[in-house]
Amino acid sequence: MKIRRGGVLSRGGAPLTVHEQRALDGDARAMRALVRQAIGVNTMDLRLQPGMVKVRAAGAGNDRLEFYRTFTALDHPFAMGDWLGDFTEIMHAGSLDRTLGMSPDVQYTPNHNWDLVPMARTVAGSLDLHPDGTCDARLDGSRADVHTLASAIDGGEINAMSFAFWVVQQTWSPDYEQRDILEVDMDGGDVSPVTHPANPGTTGTIGLRKRQASGLLRSRVPALLSERIRAEKRADGDLSDATRVVLQAVLDLVAAADVAVDYAQPMLADLLGVTNPDDDQDDQADDDATVDGNPDATPTNPALWSLTRMRLFEDARRTA
Repeated sequence: MKIRRGGVLSRGGAPLTVHEQRALDGDARAMRALVRQAIGVNTMDLRLQPGMVKVRAAGAGNDRLEFYRTFTALDHPFAMGDWLGDFTEIMHAGSLDRTLGMSPDVQYTPNHNWDLVPMARTVAGSLDLHPDGTCDARLDGSRADVHTLASAIDGGEINAMSFAFWVVQQTWSPDYEQRDILEVDMDGGDVSPVTHPANPGTTGTIGLRKRQASGLLRSRVPALLSERIRAEKRADGDLSDATRVVLQAVLDLVAAADVAVDYAQPMLADLLGVTNPDDDQDDQADDDATVDGNPDATPTNPALWSLTRMRLFEDARRTA
């Protein structure tokens, strides 16, 4: 059961939120809140200290390894970073209570790699999560990947933990330098031993970044950016430096995740007035010939475009 809301981005047809209105009025930092909500799945990383993780044999014949560890620290400031610089996020006590009370489907997978077979999972009864930010996972010790993970943890090669979640309730400081997370939804997310603890701008695998970029493109952020661009062009004939920075950040996320690249990247790059990061004529010709394995799904056949592609195309057309 999903409980995702957020309160930062409005739904289609609804009045703009305070954050959306501030972004339209030219407050570049308000876009930080919009993008953080639009990407959907968030991650928060914790470098583990001695004693915060234990691995021990469990079960008959020691066929299972039990991993006890902390996956987040509550009421603790986390240093984050994005295109605007550093900011702070705090996961408050009680933020996990409701989602864990609803028996969420959460997997235990190293480095947020959702393409791998999970090592443990709540719905399988092999992963337990607790409202204090700790978990215990019972992993099959006969699996080669589990053995490798246990060895890496024992040796200190893996010494950090992360988890993937959606923000349900939050508040932002007036200057957008701090986000207080009051409630999250972990259903469909993970708890993940990670090699490199990092901020949301760099953490996660391609699979996680694709989901974030897809969420951003499906949100109201592209439309809000287009409206802001039109307003600036009407007023001054060009884009402000702040708007260019936001557009570049969105373009970078889309490029890194390779989501709807043939459509989203060129349009965003055109709005920004920069070179498309993947501007390779030979590759583009191949991509134009076949999209998603369908030779008819070309840029000249909008009837076969996804909603995201159509929205981006229309926003770009009206902005030009």
